[in-house]
Amino acid sequence: MDKLGANHANSCALTPLGFLERAATVYGDCHSVVYHDTAFTWSQTFRRCLRLASALVSLGISRRDIVSVMLPNVPAMYEMHFGVPMSGAVLNSINTRLDARTVSVLLRHSGSKLVFVDPALLPVLRDALSLLPSGHPAPRVILVEDPHEKEFPPAPATTLTYERLLEKGDPEFAWVRPASEWDPMILNYTSGTTSAPKGVVHCHRGIFLITGESLVDWAVPPRPTYLWTLPMFHANGWSFPWGMAVVGGTNVCLRRVDAAEVYDTISRRGVTHLCGAPVVLNMLANAPEGVRKPLPGKVHILTAGAPPPAAVLYRTEAIGFEVRHGYGLTETAGLVLSCAWKGEWDKLPASERARLKARQGVRTPGMAEVDIVDGETGRSVPRDGSTMGEIVLRGGCITLGYLKDDAATNAAIRDNGWFYTGDVGVMHPDGYLEIRDRSKDVIISGGENISSVEVESVLYGHPAVNEAAVVARPDAFWGETPCAFVSLKQGAPGAVTAADVIAWSRERMPHYMVPKTVVFRDELPKTSTGKVQKYVLRNLAKEMGPSRSKM
Repeated sequence: MDKLGANHANSCALTPLGFLERAATVYGDCHSVVYHDTAFTWSQTFRRCLRLASALVSLGISRRDIVSVMLPNVPAMYEMHFGVPMSGAVLNSINTRLDARTVSVLLRHSGSKLVFVDPALLPVLRDALSLLPSGHPAPRVILVEDPHEKEFPPAPATTLTYERLLEKGDPEFAWVRPASEWDPMILNYTSGTTSAPKGVVHCHRGIFLITGESLVDWAVPPRPTYLWTLPMFHANGWSFPWGMAVVGGTNVCLRRVDAAEVYDTISRRGVTHLCGAPVVLNMLANAPEGVRKPLPGKVHILTAGAPPPAAVLYRTEAIGFEVRHGYGLTETAGLVLSCAWKGEWDKLPASERARLKARQGVRTPGMAEVDIVDGETGRSVPRDGSTMGEIVLRGGCITLGYLKDDAATNAAIRDNGWFYTGDVGVMHPDGYLEIRDRSKDVIISGGENISSVEVESVLYGHPAVNEAAVVARPDAFWGETPCAFVSLKQGAPGAVTAADVIAWSRERMPHYMVPKTVVFRDELPKTSTGKVQKYVLRNLAKEMGPSRSKM
């Protein structure tokens, strides 16, 4: 036995890029990508991605070069996930809601060599390029036209567009395989909900592992019809661009996500699967009767990105969707915890099922270990469902680290072998984990730790509340008190006041947790991935000045 081990036949580099070649063989004539009246087969998608990789190499793109994309969920965005790394380059998907200043920071930090951009985002990119420091080489820009968007005129014949670039590529190109499975493949920037964005780097091995385990954990069958409500730039669509190639799914692209469009597309295309942050579930659950359409069959939704209130899960499943809930970060490339369902829970009342499903759950099959540890001692917290600690992870899909940021890498990936998430949670007696907050979002009021997520979950049960976010407001006596920012449902009955919400809350939670301030807004500020930007709300709460609570 001592003489056996790794050899040249069994130690080839793991990479998800080979999934596409297999899909072209197994599902060659089946639909791969559908967008309006445009439809490609898996055989066509494979050849288009080879053309893209070949053309990029002809432009001088080589191993480890950064290629950025600023695109909505259109077919080209799907092709980027294979074609760019097939050239040896690293794919950098940029959040399409970022302002020019932030885009400029990301392009400068990454050293991007080339940017693919949608016509609607071209003004932002131009402004971003103008903000680059003098002497910093600007990346080449290639326009990705959308023939279904009539407001943008066709590019001049001399402009190198995406489709013209593909025409120059070789459909038989021998794609660039990674020299090592640890070679970088993906660069994503964190969404910046709590601090400045950091460049998260993932390797071929990590993406391969997270793709397989995501399919297994969600039990995705062969040939699903997958609706792209989740932005592909959000942690690369939680690995499902590569996952759909494994199972030969049909990727239904959706440029804009609104309730009417989602319901219509589900009905017309026979959608079976989709992903989205809780904000998407909330949108579907609160859609007016005239917008909702009967579901064509069982529609599976995977939700993550923020802790979903039990009330939102309850309303979504009441419509007929089957919701699966998980947890992941940009640093894990996809979901690494999921609320694995137990058959005996089916017998419980719907509200109790929703409460259980709101928990983040247990590690997915590919994760090695998950724990919740005390911040001071580093020891596991008791499994009592109330003692809070930091969630730590260990597994093959954890990031390589943060680009050009050794301090942040060393703070998150410790010598003890754990990745520290910065998320605060509790471990229940049954071994299921539940997030209570980001560490920066815990409210400390008179020495009591208040979970903003727990308060929000109660507020979502108010019949007039559409969205709720709770942050700390400085308080002259208690130090901090909960401040709730709330948006109301359209057509909410009567005039709801702050006093009404506070009185309603006092009947449903301990008094120290009740928001002392309630602010109504038409809409809460969010990142493009649907996460509420709590740092914006924290700043607003601070600007109000200290509240004057009494004992």
